[in-house]
Amino acid sequence: AERSVVKREDNMTTFSMGRRALIAAAVAALSFGSAAQAEGHKVLDSIHFLIPGGAGGGWDGTARGTGEALTKAGLVGSASYENMSGGGGGKAIGFLIENAASNEGTLMVNSTPIVIRSLTGVFPQSFRDLTLVAGTIGDYAAMVVSKDSAVNNMSDLLAAYDADPSATAIGGGSVPGGMDHLVAAMAMEAAGKDALDVKYIPYDAGGKAMAALLSGEIAALSTGLSEAIDLANAGEVKIIGVTSDARVPAAADAMTMKEQGIDMSFVNWRGFFGAPGLSAEKTAVYQDAIAKMYDTPEWEEVRARNGWVNIHNSGDDFKAFLEGQEKTIGDLMKKLGFL
Repeated sequence: AERSVVKREDNMTTFSMGRRALIAAAVAALSFGSAAQAEGHKVLDSIHFLIPGGAGGGWDGTARGTGEALTKAGLVGSASYENMSGGGGGKAIGFLIENAASNEGTLMVNSTPIVIRSLTGVFPQSFRDLTLVAGTIGDYAAMVVSKDSAVNNMSDLLAAYDADPSATAIGGGSVPGGMDHLVAAMAMEAAGKDALDVKYIPYDAGGKAMAALLSGEIAALSTGLSEAIDLANAGEVKIIGVTSDARVPAAADAMTMKEQGIDMSFVNWRGFFGAPGLSAEKTAVYQDAIAKMYDTPEWEEVRARNGWVNIHNSGDDFKAFLEGQEKTIGDLMKKLGFL
């Protein structure tokens, strides 16, 4: 239990530590780990992550990956995790609001569904009832077709749709009114088509959607970009449109919707919220830890392993982003008859 004591004096750092600790520190520094240096950069002692869904889901992976990077980089002393499923995420949101005073040390992970489910009344609360800390990562959406399809880009898909709308169905992994449907509708609207006329078929599993694509039951599949990249790398699909503003390095050959004259973008963001009434000081500390995390090799390892895209929106920027997404999705859902 040898501890190193670090004191800063006039830009000089004096160390008093045992020989084994000294050797260990030297090895850590040589091995490119920033933990040795980062001890002096600890931003806060602990974070408790509240996860509104079960183990192994997207929210779970985001919270645990973020906690792993923050602790391994030495920015946060320790991280704990609590899975609280129920009500499409509403149970955890309600819990955080009702127990705000005792949850200053808690960050709740969430994503685009907090906007969609709040609009549709799955739960009564919205992001406005929480303290907005930061949006951290995201996954763009993509339109894909079977590798053998005659369709090679969005123009081809639109031409097929114009020729026979009912035979040009688009599939997705979410219910009607869910994210995959909204992205498909958004793209078709931006291309000058009426989203109400687009035939959308939901599938409850990726395998079923792929089978439908191969059989021709659907002409295209609306899905997350990271999933689309996996399918394209496996040689199963062609990516014909991506909802990012600029091309994504992990899929450098895939054209954006905007490049093809379809003026739309969409990101399924993930980020963190604090309890309502969280002090400005505590909020700033969380934001500082997250901002510093991006520059660490520990975060890069987690990000690359999961195929996430860094999309950092902090505080007021996060609020403006959420309000913009809420308006875009709300207007579209009204048009589609879901609101």
